[in-house]
Amino acid sequence: MKRFSILFNELDRSTATLDKVAALKRYFADAPAQDAAWAAYFLAGGKPRQVVKTAELRALAREVAAIPEWLFEECYQSVGDLAETIALVLPNNAKSDGFPQPLRQAQGHPLPGGEGISRSPAAAAQPPSVGDVGLAEWIDQRLLPLKSLDEGERANRIRAYWNELDTTGRFLLTKLIGGGFRVGVSKLLVQRALAEHVGIDPKRVAERMMGYTDGTRSPTAAEFLRIVGNENDLSITADSREGSTGEIEVNGQPYPFFLAHQIPFTLEEFDAKLGPPSDWIIEWKYDGIRAQVVKRGGRVFIWSRGEELITDRFPEIVEMASALDDGTVLDGEILVWKNNAPAPFALLQQRIGRKTLTKKVLADAPVIFMAYDVLEIEGRDRRTTDQFNRAKTLENLASRNLGKFSLSAIVLGQTWVELQLLREESRARGVEGFMLKHRESAYGAGRTKADGVWWKWKIDPMTIDCVLIYAQAGHGRRASLYTDYTFAVWSRAPRDAAEAQQVIDNIAEGKPIPEGAMQDVLQLVPFAKAYSGLTDEEFKRVDAVIRRNTINKFGPVRSVKPTLVFELGFEGINESTRHKSGIAVRFPRMLRIRDDKLIDEANTLGDLRVLLPQT
Repeated sequence: MKRFSILFNELDRSTATLDKVAALKRYFADAPAQDAAWAAYFLAGGKPRQVVKTAELRALAREVAAIPEWLFEECYQSVGDLAETIALVLPNNAKSDGFPQPLRQAQGHPLPGGEGISRSPAAAAQPPSVGDVGLAEWIDQRLLPLKSLDEGERANRIRAYWNELDTTGRFLLTKLIGGGFRVGVSKLLVQRALAEHVGIDPKRVAERMMGYTDGTRSPTAAEFLRIVGNENDLSITADSREGSTGEIEVNGQPYPFFLAHQIPFTLEEFDAKLGPPSDWIIEWKYDGIRAQVVKRGGRVFIWSRGEELITDRFPEIVEMASALDDGTVLDGEILVWKNNAPAPFALLQQRIGRKTLTKKVLADAPVIFMAYDVLEIEGRDRRTTDQFNRAKTLENLASRNLGKFSLSAIVLGQTWVELQLLREESRARGVEGFMLKHRESAYGAGRTKADGVWWKWKIDPMTIDCVLIYAQAGHGRRASLYTDYTFAVWSRAPRDAAEAQQVIDNIAEGKPIPEGAMQDVLQLVPFAKAYSGLTDEEFKRVDAVIRRNTINKFGPVRSVKPTLVFELGFEGINESTRHKSGIAVRFPRMLRIRDDKLIDEANTLGDLRVLLPQT
């Protein structure tokens, strides 16, 4: 844990890529394989298992610190991170590392930098004095068993663990216990550091790490050694899979997903930047779950883009893929398919959330696998074959009816203007726009800006003008600002500005909403939350408005007098019985503050309903 704690401090303090890579290489050079296995798992995006509920951690921290709930919550609002708050309010022990007293947080004096516990000058000056118990032992023998203990014994052990550690160690421990560990490195950076550490191609490391962060199993020293092993001894190319009975064959390892970039230029620039449409294979961009279907050793494996093994969630696709030849890997999209068309993503989302797949669930949300690439055929890696010939191979598979999968149709157009007209039909077709894949492109790994061979040409987001009614403080560097907002639309169009003003005055005075049907009684109906899209200066401006117009506080949430109109963009919308508005939107994002709009000019619930997909 000491090595991992030092690594965390180095990564958290640095903003330079080379410094982060150097810190990672030092760690992987020194750490035992079992510790490095867990570190690589977490740093590459693996999620810690939440073994203790956050409410339990909060209550225990208040008890150990001997402070009332209101003071703890004030500290939390100032710091902006639960694990950091807990680490700061716990009493100092012999391993104190010089952090400021926690009461300074409640009095409005955040840590220098405001971005993480290691920003303290004292912490930056010297490595934390954390116990020498290794990271793997902390996870496997201490943290994971906590979940099976009764609450009293669990509390005793957490108290003892906190007492062993300094502030930085407590912070990391609490992050891992609560399932919320994150640090400022990407998976690509981890792969680069591992590759440089052992002197192999980063793409090979990326391939070996596929499935490594799957949350259904724990990383092992053997897996880590396979990732960093000698190129000649541990190559995992598809050619070497045939006849293999090793781990790769057992877990049906997928390939790194190749990702596209959003087109950054205008339609007028397409000819100059892309050349003619005939240079590209153009397909509809579906809104589902990106997945690879792997058939090896007589077994089917389905992997999500997030490297989760999701085979048991889609028995129909398993049945489909069982007919494929061994040594076949397809890339595509899992979609709910009804009435010969893709259904809204919300249906797929509902199905994912079900613990049990009943006959009714399968009937209400039938899925297909829309294949658009073949990565392996007859046990041979086809990724370096050009896109055009991979598409021909996929068509051949479909014509032989192997697996009965659906084939992503190729869209034809003589000019980009003609294709733009087709793209405008996207919402009616239940898709998000186009995918453009250069005919000569190989199948790469990840998202590389320099490639420019796969582009997504998405339709513009749906937009609505809405009113800010609630606000909550952000996290991390935005902990001192109100940046997380709840937005509302009118239940119906106000008759005039005076009627709208009366509603605003009633809200400001805390008067209840008059009884009556929503469409009859004018009110502001919340429908979405968003926290991104504005600049730092705009967030500061809105924060000042919120503080001047706060009506009430409900824990961390402030009720705000409606004074600001925003344009909100979102990529999907569906009906929802869980929301008062009856509407749920997908990926909401603030596009701009509408200073040119009065409150009574904001949109209505009826305007939102017009955007619902037609069934």
